[in-house]
Formats: sequence, structure tokens, C-alpha cells
Amino acid sequence: MLIKCPECELQISNKALVCPHCGYPMHPNAKPKSTRKSNKRRRLPNGFGQISEIKGRNLRNPFRAMVTVGKTEMGRPICKPLKPESYFPTYNDAYAALVEYNKNPYDLEPAITVKQLYERWSEEYFKTLKSDSSSRTITSAWSYCSSIYGMRVCDIRARHIKGCMDEGIAIIKGKEQRPSAGTKTRIKSMFNLMLDYALEYEIVDRNYARTFNVSDDIIKEKEDAKRGHIPFNDEEMQKLWERSNTMKYVDIILIQCYSGWRPQELGLLKLENVDTDNWTFMGGMKTEAGTNRIVPIHSKIRPLVMAKYKEAQELGSEFLINCTDTATHRSSYMFTYDKYQKRFNKIRDELKLNPQHRAHDGRMHFITIAKKYQVDEYAIKYIVGHSIQDITERVYTKREIAWLKEEIEKIK
Repeated sequence: MLIKCPECELQISNKALVCPHCGYPMHPNAKPKSTRKSNKRRRLPNGFGQISEIKGRNLRNPFRAMVTVGKTEMGRPICKPLKPESYFPTYNDAYAALVEYNKNPYDLEPAITVKQLYERWSEEYFKTLKSDSSSRTITSAWSYCSSIYGMRVCDIRARHIKGCMDEGIAIIKGKEQRPSAGTKTRIKSMFNLMLDYALEYEIVDRNYARTFNVSDDIIKEKEDAKRGHIPFNDEEMQKLWERSNTMKYVDIILIQCYSGWRPQELGLLKLENVDTDNWTFMGGMKTEAGTNRIVPIHSKIRPLVMAKYKEAQELGSEFLINCTDTATHRSSYMFTYDKYQKRFNKIRDELKLNPQHRAHDGRMHFITIAKKYQVDEYAIKYIVGHSIQDITERVYTKREIAWLKEEIEKIK
């Protein structure tokens, strides 16, 4: 029903609270109708994510949080569930989780596995190594860690690394083998470096490999293994000399027995560092004291060294010692530790030498006979590349090559 407004005299509805034309209050004593508060939530910013409520099901956590990870060709957002938790009991909980994610977005794909990390790290790390033997020690240590290949790197803890060191199993020539003391320390060193890499690339937030030290038992076991090296006796040395010209690679063992080189160092001796005029060769690795050291060539092995020198020239090899029985091209002549060990064991067995002899025993033999013939203590350390603790000898005393030659010739 229409009535006239007392103020402007225009027609209005009798139910109107105020005149729509002039604003005159038609029912001043009437209570204003209460407005219902809207439950509609504010729209989330573009790219922030989505929160949806799953209805019709009795869920403890009905609010699902999704994050935007890209856009389609049509410009529509591509969303994936928030991880590790995507369902929440209230809207505000889901919103808080999205806020936290957007402060520091992280990869929503499954975390990188230990095997994937090893592949990425080793590809870069192996480029920095000077020899194949160094990379083989890493791959050997890695073979004992198969139990954690599939684990996420972010889940790795000290107990998992210790488990590989104590209980790891590798298949060597078809047989199961447990890690030796030396291998255990290499496993620890490998994880030290590998998780340093993961820390640098923010794959993990802590390197758990560096939260513990190698146990005293492992150190003792490793030292006992070192003490297991034994020198050759007189009868064995006579056998080696008798076969030096007729049995391949016996000459290399004799060169080691009169120079003290490590097996790896023998294979890395470069031809350019062999001085046949002054009878010295230079090489070495592993420690500061052992790197690029000059070793006199004992008169007994000069013919053997010279024969190897000429052989290398004929082969066009840059190395003094070469492996020719299995080589198919020049790059495969390199005499690695594995090749040396295999041939050493064959010679040991065929000549019926002590079956406990190992590839390092030529170095042990040199140190033993040098002490027997009273070669100066510091001369021995200089030749074999051991560190010298005496500061006067190490820093202030400059030893000449002539003196080292005199000392090494004491060996008969």
C-alpha cells in the first residue's frame, strides 16, 4: 500500500522505514533488522595456493591445502597437494601452513635418494681426482652401502652410516664380503664429503656423518692390518732375482723392494721424471711429505729401470711402468693398483712365496732392509715419503741428493 511522505509528499510504501526520496524516518521507533554476518572467506592472493573443504564425509581433517606450482598454456594454475601434510582440521590451520610454505617454498617432488645424491656428487668429485685408483676406492666403499640406496637423503642419520660400516655387504666375485677396517674409514670419509655436498645445495640441513668419529676398534683394526705387511726373506729375494728376466712383472717387485714406492706410486711414475743421467726418479702421492719426492735409483735395479724406460719409449707411453699383457691401446697401458695386485698375487703363488705376502710388502721390505743396513733414519723417511716430526730436520736441514744416494747404497 502506498502512502504520502509527510516531508516531501511523494508516494512511498507503508513498510518503508525511511523515505527513499528525502530520507525522512517513517517509523522512528522501529528496530533495525539485524544483518546476518557472511561466512564467505576472503579470496587468497594469486599464486598463493588453494584451500578447499571436503564435505559430505566425516573427516577429522577436512580442509585440504594445495600449492601453485605453475600454469597451463591457457594460464590456469597448476596445483599440487602441500607436503608433507596437506589435510588440516580447520581452515586457519591450512592457511597457516600455506603461509609457512610461501615464506620458503621447497620442492614438492619426492626427496632425492641417497643413490641419486651419490650419482650427482661422484660425477663432480671424480673430476677432481688425479688417478683412477682414487675413484675406485670410492666406488668400492659405495658398494657396501646398498641397504640405504633407496632412502631419502633427508632421512639419513649417523646410525645408518654406521650400519653400512659395521654390517654392509658387497658382492665381490660372486661372494658376499664385509668391509675391512680400511674400507670402513673410507665409507665414513665418503659420507663426510657427500653430505657436505648435500649441505651446500640445501638438500639437507645437517651433515650427520660429521657428528661421530671412527671408533677406536676400527682404528686399531686398521693399524693391525698395516702391521700385517711382511718383508721378503733371503730365499724369496733370490727367487725373484732368478726370475727377473724370465717372468713378467717380477722386475717391478724388485724395483719396489729397492726404492720403497707404494704400488699406486709405481704406476704413476712419469717418464719425464726419470733421470737416467743422475739416476733418480721423482713421484709420490697421498701426503705432503710423499708428493713429488726424489728417490735415488739403487745400483742393483738400474738395469731394470733402464729396461722399463726403453719399453715405455717404444710404447709411446708417458709412464715408466706399463701393463702390456692386457692392453689394447695406449691409454690402457696404465699400471693401476688393481693390475699390480693381481699380477703380484700370481707371481707369489707361482714362485711359492709366503702366501701372506701382499702388494705393499715390497715397500715394507725396503724399510726393513734399510734399517738392517743402518741407513740414516731421516734418509729412509725422505725416500719413502713419511712425515718428519723433528722441526730442525724438517724445516732447517736441507738434504742433498748425493747424501740420499750414499745412504741408499748401504743396502746390499
